[in-house]
Amino acid sequence: MKQIDYKGIYPAFCACYDDVGNISPARAQALARHLQAAGVQGLYVNGSTGECVYLSVEERMQMLEAVMDAVGGTLPIIAHVACNNTRDSVRLAAHAGKLGVSAIAAIPPIYFKLPEYAIADYWNAMSDAAPETDFMIYNIPQNAGVALTLPLLETMLKNPRVKALKNSSPSVQDIRAFKDAGGGKLAVLNGPDEQYLAGRLMGADGGIGSTYNAMPALFLAIDRFLAAGQADKAQQVQQDIFHIIMMMLGGHGNLMAIIKELLRRKGVNTGLVRAPLPNLIASDRERVDKCEEMIAAAEQKVHSL
Repeated sequence: MKQIDYKGIYPAFCACYDDVGNISPARAQALARHLQAAGVQGLYVNGSTGECVYLSVEERMQMLEAVMDAVGGTLPIIAHVACNNTRDSVRLAAHAGKLGVSAIAAIPPIYFKLPEYAIADYWNAMSDAAPETDFMIYNIPQNAGVALTLPLLETMLKNPRVKALKNSSPSVQDIRAFKDAGGGKLAVLNGPDEQYLAGRLMGADGGIGSTYNAMPALFLAIDRFLAAGQADKAQQVQQDIFHIIMMMLGGHGNLMAIIKELLRRKGVNTGLVRAPLPNLIASDRERVDKCEEMIAAAEQKVHSL
């Protein structure tokens, strides 16, 4: 894969299961092709939306291999490889590197509170296992329990393979701080979908998000309006996205379950979510109906702006 700039829309790829809950390469390939056809700039595989903490190392390898078989070489692929131990993370990093992904990404180790030098060692061990591959730091303090600091980032930037950072902290000011620390050499991608536009205005180069799976056209529209100098129109689209996400989050079923049902209604069956994530119940169907209506209305509105 040629060098990429990490700009644009990168859906955080859903885990794809068959009807009994095993990894389905065929369904993963179908989703990859569906998103590529929608015009996204790349895919982010085996992250939170990919239910990585509930998959085995072998299952994560299966998912990545399926996506690479479907669109590798034609679409940049970022593979999240972090496990909660260095050995498995290094194994996944080496596997991803051999497959030819554009970048590997990793959250910090979770559960035990580690000193920053240990986090740096953990990340660099993965990077060393894929020496021809870019490395992306993933900052998600609300889930990982540890936040990326500027001193830790400065340490990691000594590694020439560190080219990008995904920031999922709620504060968009972190995006500006990380961009400045990178000195123009670090791509920063926005994480929280409900504030994608705010992240872009603070300097984010693009975004990685779960709801991109269900409504890629809306996020792509924001980028088009920004490129045309029409921030007011981008703001209207972001407001619609915000209300759709709030509707998605209100169900009994977890967000990924809602997204998967919306995909199923588009003819892309990714299976259910894996326990202990909650699946949909009957009362969620009306909520999904409403999400579907809101997405269609927002997409139609884009054409009239």
